Amino acid sequence: MQRPWFQQFWPWFLIILPLCAVAASLYTFYIATKGADSMVVDDYYKKGKAINQDLSELRKAVELGLVAELRYRDGELTLRLEGEHNNGEALRLRFIHPTQAERDFGALLTSDAHGVYRYRPENQGLQGQWNARIEAFDGRWRLQKRVTLPIPDRLVIRAGG
Repeated sequence: MQRPWFQQFWPWFLIILPLCAVAASLYTFYIATKGADSMVVDDYYKKGKAINQDLSELRKAVELGLVAELRYRDGELTLRLEGEHNNGEALRLRFIHPTQAERDFGALLTSDAHGVYRYRPENQGLQGQWNARIEAFDGRWRLQKRVTLPIPDRLVIRAGG
């Protein structure tokens, strides 16, 4: 006497293969919808035009001969700025993560009487590669450099290089 179909190997083998494909496709869909790519922008034309503006801000920093010195001690970033800039003007300091926009941080800084800008980031365990960006509060000039945090001693950022 022949056994019923559900007690045989081959029907289950033929059913399992498509079920595995369905499960894999559902998992792939979950991964795709879980995290959107933050580097893709919808207004790429506007972003391209903004690059030209960025270049003019970098050229202005070269004209002014700006040099910034960053130090990181006891959870506090200190910044000194040299060159032809307005003493005491507010600066924007930003650290931009190359791939994860949600990790970006920064602040608008003002200097003390000695011309030192201070910032205490909320996240004290900063590590890895970042794009450091220092710019005038009104966007006239900009300094930028790829940096590795934490800074061991001091980091010098020169305009144009």
